[in-house]
Amino acid sequence: MNAPFQLLNPKALLMLWLPAVALAAGIYGIIKSKKILSGFFAQSEKSLTGRKTLLLILLTISMFAAVFASARPSWGQKEIKISRKGRDVVFVIDVSQSMLAEDLYPDRLSRAKLAVIDALSAIDGDRVGLVAFAGTAVVKCPLTLDYSFFKQSVEELSTESVSVGGSMIGDALRKTLDDVFKGATGGYKDIILITDGEDHESYPLKAADKLGEAGVRLIAIGLGDENQGKRIPVTDENGKKIFLTYKGQEIWSRLDADTLRKMTAATKGGRYLNVSTGAFDMGEIYGSLIKTQEKRFIEDQKTVEYDENFQYFLLPAVILLLLYLFIRYSYQQQRGRK
Repeated sequence: MNAPFQLLNPKALLMLWLPAVALAAGIYGIIKSKKILSGFFAQSEKSLTGRKTLLLILLTISMFAAVFASARPSWGQKEIKISRKGRDVVFVIDVSQSMLAEDLYPDRLSRAKLAVIDALSAIDGDRVGLVAFAGTAVVKCPLTLDYSFFKQSVEELSTESVSVGGSMIGDALRKTLDDVFKGATGGYKDIILITDGEDHESYPLKAADKLGEAGVRLIAIGLGDENQGKRIPVTDENGKKIFLTYKGQEIWSRLDADTLRKMTAATKGGRYLNVSTGAFDMGEIYGSLIKTQEKRFIEDQKTVEYDENFQYFLLPAVILLLLYLFIRYSYQQQRGRK
C-alpha cells in the first residue's frame, strides 16, 4: 500500500537548529578570516576560503541529513492483521481512608499502587481495567489494551478518587461485573481485589457468589495487620498529622482476612493471598496466577506498518561526514609538512 511522504518522528526536526547554528558560525568565521587574510596573502586567501567553504558545506549537509534521518521519514506502508489472545483482568482497589494506615511502607494504598504498576511488566495481551472503591465504586479505566492509560489511572488513585467515604467491597464487585464485564458470563475473566478487607455491610459474600455464577475468578490480596491493626493518619486544618477518630476514640484498622478467604472460595480457582504487612511482588503473582491460565482470542486488529526510509538520509550523512574529516585531516597534514 502506497502512502504519501510523512515523518514518523517529526519532533526530531526541532534539532535543525544545530546545523543552522553551525552554518551561521561557519559563514561568520569564513568572512572574518577572509578580511584578515585579504591584506596580506591575497593569493592563498582564495585557496583557504575555498577549502573552508567546502568543509562547511559538507558538515552542514551531513548534519541536516542526520537530523532528517532521526525524524524517521516514510513514504510507504502496509496493512497487517494481528490476533490478540489473552484474558480480561480488572484490578479493584480499595481507596478508603483505612488504606492510609502505615503498617505497609509508605502506606497500604501507596504500596498497592506501586504493586499494580509493577505488574505491568508481566502483562502481555490481556485487557486490563481499574475500579476504585470506598463508600461507592467508580470505574477509573474500562477494559483496555492501552497500558499507558491504565498506568496513569493507577497513579492518579487517592482517597479522593471516590467521593463517598466508607468501604463497600460488595458494591465494588457488583459494579465490576455489571459495568466492566457488562454481565457477560463465561471464563477468561479475573478480578484482582486489593484491600484490607474492612466492609460496611455491602454483602461481599453474596457478591462473590454472583461472580462465581458468572464464571469470574476472584483473587484477593489482603493488606494490613490482622492482629493489632494500625491507626489511620490524617491531616488537620493546620497541616499537622493526627489520627482519625470516631466518637472521640482513635480508629484502629485491621485486616479482615476471614471474609476475603470466604469470598475467594466462592469462585472457581479463586485465591486469597495474605500479604498482611509483608512484601509482595505483583508481577510474580500475575505471572503465576493469571499468565498461566487459559486465554481466548480477544480480537483481531488491523494495524498499519510503515516503511521507514531513514537510511536514505543517514547513509549520505555518514559519507559526507567521513569526507569532511578526510579533507580536514589532509589539509592539516599539508600544513604540518610546510
